[in-house]
Amino acid sequence: MALNLVKSYSTNNDQSPFDDVKQRRIGINCCNLVVGGGERKQKQKKKSRETSVSAMAASPPLSSKFNGISDDLKIILDANMDEAPARRRAREAFKDIQLSIDHCLFKIPTQGLKMDERYEKNSRGLEIFSKTWLPESSPPKALICFCHGYADTCTFFFEGIARKLASAGYGVCAMDYPGFGLSDGLHGYIESFDGLVDDVIENYSKIKAEKPEFRALPSFLFGQSMGGAVALQVHFKQPNAWNGAVLLAPMCKIADDMYPPFILTQILITLAMVFPKSKLVPQKDLAKLSFRENVELTVYNVISYKDKPRLKTAVEMLHTTDKIASRLEEVSFPLLILHGEADKVTDPSISKALYEKASSTDKKLLLYKDSYHSLLEGEPDEVIFRVFDDITSWLDKRSMNESNQT
Repeated sequence: MALNLVKSYSTNNDQSPFDDVKQRRIGINCCNLVVGGGERKQKQKKKSRETSVSAMAASPPLSSKFNGISDDLKIILDANMDEAPARRRAREAFKDIQLSIDHCLFKIPTQGLKMDERYEKNSRGLEIFSKTWLPESSPPKALICFCHGYADTCTFFFEGIARKLASAGYGVCAMDYPGFGLSDGLHGYIESFDGLVDDVIENYSKIKAEKPEFRALPSFLFGQSMGGAVALQVHFKQPNAWNGAVLLAPMCKIADDMYPPFILTQILITLAMVFPKSKLVPQKDLAKLSFRENVELTVYNVISYKDKPRLKTAVEMLHTTDKIASRLEEVSFPLLILHGEADKVTDPSISKALYEKASSTDKKLLLYKDSYHSLLEGEPDEVIFRVFDDITSWLDKRSMNESNQT
């Protein structure tokens, strides 16, 4: 692939990443009630009158998007997936179908890998799903701990990502947050983002402590989209516990020209206090915004959260971006940031701000021309594998440096 399709900035470059910032009216679409352009604001009154009606409008059943599936599968797909047992049944029923879809990630072999998945109750009494992928024939170079994005799970596309990283010699562990994927909790509901981060720290700290092969390894966070915000919050709470982070299209700030008016923010906060679990926040189709190619395959991620964001979830994400934006200078560990220049979900100019403000002495920013939000899932195969190469090259160098120091 031509090198000019990727712009690279690192602490060794003299060029500022702000030299080519393009002003675009895009923001974090999961907060569309409070983040948007002037046209949306002008229509706010009309939309508020329509909210109660649209909130009650039934979405078409998930099974209607599949052809030729059995009646039993239709029943499983169309069940209420608010709670974990229904999501677990759906995942189990669709395992084989998912693994047979035509996407490069699902063609990555499992030979030579050790995989393990489990459910375990955390200190809050919630049953958390987690999975590990390890190279079978040699000790892992380092440990990679995955933080997934909003509405997502570690069991679909990330299955292929983890295999690719494990095949490159890395130990990979992943978990579903409470309320997402296969873990306990109301689907799509974040009561406290800070509590979610604590759940992530608890899970990965336990994995690192209990597995002998992990204890002496360098460890890296790997965050996608909202998972980038999770990874940064983990870093703030554990500044010396990690050897670096890979952040793909991280959600870490709302662009200044996109920040909602104060009164609109207060309305959202007030509504969330009264109806925290209600699905009233309007949202565009994130899959279409995130995928340049293969968007039709996202329907097979049957346990992803596909409904409107819940009010409390939207508020927590808004507050979290505010907190992170005020602390970008405190980001001090080695950092690889990757972002598509055509991303319409998280603004690439914010990744540039993170790169510019982070106090890390070892930091690198890669921007991919014409690429959308889902760099490892929704791009042409050659772009996906180029991104993989960029990630593993960066990890290889840092893992070797850490191993030599120990």
